[in-house]
Amino acid sequence: MSTRPPTPSRRALLRAMAALPASALVLGELPGLLGTAAAAAPPSGSATRYTIVPFLDSDDGTVNVYESDDATDFRLVRSSAYTPPANRIRDASVFRHTDGSYYLTYTTHTWQDVSPTIGFARSSDRVDWTFLYDYTVPIANLSRAWAPEWFVDGDGSVHVIVSCSTADNEWIFTPYVMKATDSALTAWSSPTALSGIGVNHIDTYIVRIGTTYHAFTKNETAKYIEYGTASSLTGPYTISKTGDWAGWGSYREGPSVVRLDNGAWRIFFDGYGDGTYYYSDSRDTFATWTAPKALPVISGTARHFTVVKETVPGGVTLPTGVSRSFRSANYTTRYWQEQSSLLNLPVVTGSSTTAAKQASSFTVVPGLADPGAFSFRDTSGNYLRHYDFRGRFDADDGTPAFAEDATFVARTGSATGSVRFESYNYPGHYLRHYDYQLRLDVTDGTDLFRQDSSFVPVSAWA
Repeated sequence: MSTRPPTPSRRALLRAMAALPASALVLGELPGLLGTAAAAAPPSGSATRYTIVPFLDSDDGTVNVYESDDATDFRLVRSSAYTPPANRIRDASVFRHTDGSYYLTYTTHTWQDVSPTIGFARSSDRVDWTFLYDYTVPIANLSRAWAPEWFVDGDGSVHVIVSCSTADNEWIFTPYVMKATDSALTAWSSPTALSGIGVNHIDTYIVRIGTTYHAFTKNETAKYIEYGTASSLTGPYTISKTGDWAGWGSYREGPSVVRLDNGAWRIFFDGYGDGTYYYSDSRDTFATWTAPKALPVISGTARHFTVVKETVPGGVTLPTGVSRSFRSANYTTRYWQEQSSLLNLPVVTGSSTTAAKQASSFTVVPGLADPGAFSFRDTSGNYLRHYDFRGRFDADDGTPAFAEDATFVARTGSATGSVRFESYNYPGHYLRHYDYQLRLDVTDGTDLFRQDSSFVPVSAWA
């Protein structure tokens, strides 16, 4: 079987969530905007969209806007999308408010500068931004206000978590939270220190699951991202994971956590010590994490960002219950074909044998692990699944592991009418052809990979 951390079946998770009261499914994020507790593949005709607005390693006076449909392969939407009046923007945090607009809050100064302000900007489309105001955080003797992060609680209240130091000890930071007291996000409550996290912690990012607040925060002394929980937003938090507890290494900062379509959690963080931007996934609610990987394309360019997740119109419409063949988008005479239980990409033409045509035809069915995704059945009733990262066909053994191995999320392909199939249990990994074999490989963000992993559904050969 494919190696994976222990996880309950998707079907069992959905049944368990359905039995929970609505209050138990609250996150510190707006449903449909920053992620939902019952995360699932987007419905037919819809797509998942992740947006980030990072400042640049080469320029902290502006931000770029990137988007992705899989939280791995981010594509540039606009460069230099926003430059504030003070020509300084760092650590930008983005969310979408109930008024439909997107909001940024950010550090207004370099790390060397003394400044008690944080900045705010607004956009109707994530691309064109308007400066709103700089806000002086009302803390006595304040020296620096760093890395403000949005947090939306279960009651819809909007908060900003900001790391602050005073002139008495200007390099020792404490996280504070402020609550918006108007819907326009122009008035704020007095800052309250987050109890229990302790001094000299910065970049505190919080999500809420049920009645528990989960905090990811950088220990500025040890240079590790730590983890703690509380039953109240303001604490007291119990920091239970310290040091290199998740295997992410040291000199890491700027954590941002988002729910993926398969229910797993992904953390992004800035590896400023080695100039790499990383991501890592957890499928057991933050107990264990995958080995960190460099984020393709933007690693080394983007710095300290947060993520807004939305379900948007568009995406892939792929009817189920019908037979289809799948043509390579960049090798247009080659099609999926089952050969000795393995999935390959040979040439198929009208003169091919009946057996070859039948082996190149598959029934599309709702995903075994998630009905919003897809599974593929051959003429004998076996299912396409990945095994040791190779595409192959096996009989359904009824296990959760098989169901997840045999489920794929449809993403928009590189060519008109084409589809990419992302692994359900290995996010960011796609079916792609290599040496005319279908494998499961992690995206490298290149156009060639997108072409190799794009296929056009057509009428079945048989």
